[in-house]
Amino acid sequence: MSLGPPGASLNPEEADNFEDIEKQFAVKVVQHMSTYWAILEKMRGSKLRLTKFDDEIYAHFKKEFPDFDATATINEDEMKSKAGKERWRNFIMTYEKKIDDYNFGTMLRANPGFEYGEKESIFAVRMQFYAIEIVRNREGLNDWIYEKAHPEDKRVDETAPAAKLENAEPAKGAEVPPEVAEPEEEPAAVQDSVPTGAAAS
Repeated sequence: MSLGPPGASLNPEEADNFEDIEKQFAVKVVQHMSTYWAILEKMRGSKLRLTKFDDEIYAHFKKEFPDFDATATINEDEMKSKAGKERWRNFIMTYEKKIDDYNFGTMLRANPGFEYGEKESIFAVRMQFYAIEIVRNREGLNDWIYEKAHPEDKRVDETAPAAKLENAEPAKGAEVPPEVAEPEEEPAAVQDSVPTGAAAS
C-alpha cells in the first residue's frame, strides 16, 4: 500500500487500513515488552533462554561485534549509520529461516540499567533484541530486575528451570493502550527498516 507523495489525495479505505496496521503493530510491541519484563521479574536474566539458538546467537554476535560493551548505552546514531546498517543486516539475515519474526519491529532498552520508557528505549528488530539481550543476560546485567521485584530473595536458585521468551504468550495484566484494539492477525514483519550497528558510547 502506498500513501502517495506529499499533498496527494488519500483513499479513505487506505487510511483506515493504515491505521489498523499501526494499531496491530503497537499491540504486538507492547505485548512483547510486557512479556519480557514480566519474565525478568520472575527469573534472573542470567538463567533465561530467549530462543533455542541462544548459544549460536551469542557466539555469532561476539564474533561480529567484538567491541560491543553490554554495560554501556547503545549509540543509536552509530546504530543507524550506513556502515552499521549493513553490518546489522548481514547478521540478521543469517536467522531468516531459523527465528520466527526475526525482522519484526520491537523496542530495545538503550541501556541494561534502564526500565522501558519513551526516552530509554529505541526501535529495533527482533534479532537485534535477541542478540543484545542474550549478551546482557549472560553477563548478569538484567538480574537487578528480578532482585528489585524480590528484595527478600538474595539467593541464586541453581535449580530454577530455564524459561523461553520465543513464542511466549503475553503476560497477564500486560498494559495495552485502551485505544489499541487486539489485532485479529499479526501485522507484516518490518523487512525494510533494519536499525543499524549496535555500538556502545
